[in-house]
Amino acid sequence: MAASNPAESTGPQGPADSEIKFRTVAEVAAMMRVSKMTVYRMLHNGEIPALRVGRSFRVREEDVNEYLRRSFYNAG
Repeated sequence: MAASNPAESTGPQGPADSEIKFRTVAEVAAMMRVSKMTVYRMLHNGEIPALRVGRSFRVREEDVNEYLRRSFYNAG
């Protein structure tokens, strides 16, 4: 039996009750300790996926964390 409410179903990201968190460019820059221009450059180069809302960008927190995981370099 299919769920009558789409919010009750599960999707490819897991249960629907897990909230997707979007961050602004300024918040992403603060998380990564880089400038906003660096974040914009990463967005335009396709290094981090983003959603465009009007003239501004929103980035899923999960995508920022995944980028950081991929970029981690073990110097030891």
